[in-house]
Amino acid sequence: MKVIITDPIASEGVKILRDAGFTVDEKPGIPPAELLQVIPEYDAIIVRSATKVTAEVINTGKNLKVIGRAGVGLDNVDRKAAEARGIKVVNTPEATSVSVAELALGMMFALARSIPQATASLRAGKWEKKAFKGTELFGKTLGIIGSGRIGTELAKRALALGMKVLVYRRSTTKPAYGELCSLDELLAKSDIISLHIPKTPETTHILNREAFAKMKKGVYIINCARGGVIDEGALYDALMSGQVAGAALDVFEQEPLADYKLFSLPQVIGTPHIGAQTREGQYRAGVGIAEKVRDALKGA
Repeated sequence: MKVIITDPIASEGVKILRDAGFTVDEKPGIPPAELLQVIPEYDAIIVRSATKVTAEVINTGKNLKVIGRAGVGLDNVDRKAAEARGIKVVNTPEATSVSVAELALGMMFALARSIPQATASLRAGKWEKKAFKGTELFGKTLGIIGSGRIGTELAKRALALGMKVLVYRRSTTKPAYGELCSLDELLAKSDIISLHIPKTPETTHILNREAFAKMKKGVYIINCARGGVIDEGALYDALMSGQVAGAALDVFEQEPLADYKLFSLPQVIGTPHIGAQTREGQYRAGVGIAEKVRDALKGA
């Protein structure tokens, strides 16, 4: 059987597939048109977030049996088309949970202490000690929207810092860490709000103008989840008015960014969708997806 890998994964994962007897072709960055030409010869495809496994790709892949996504989200895989063809879709949701949670935690510290802004000031040859009075995380209330693996890991770490943690989730089951509450209660009581939800019709723009109006004045917003769960226009206005004191964003409604308007504001910091980009997380994702694809192809 043949496996094509179109986004880079850990070399250990590639070895697992080859040791299982599969022919593995690594073609990172393959253009969509070329992928359509070659996909008929493959039994499995492994991607990360860059490659779009569209209905056209799936229907053209006459031999496809498995689609593997190294990571959490399946936004770039047409699951309905795969299901219609009887193609198994597997991913590694647990692999990068700690990586993303640690980035969100790092962003909390960066916002509270103006670390990126102070660094930029030093690089500009300034010594603005009095300009960067921060705030402690200790004793503050963190509101976590979504308490899956990543939200749970963040809540655990926040509690260890002496923070109070409020959790909003669809399920009424008590979260492992933090206090379950309504979304309105979380918005009203949180000093910091961090999103850890997928983008769905229900969660798109869950933080909109109405939601920002319900928040404490001076709240911090963190999004290491998915672009589109925040209305970026509404966030800009909330930052301009002072309703939101600062925002840290790893994901955006359009990626790569085409509009840098938010980053014209000094109280906004960000990263280019690097939440899962740690050596440890990518190792776990690469090995995990290789094992799942191997087992699926072998009928395990």
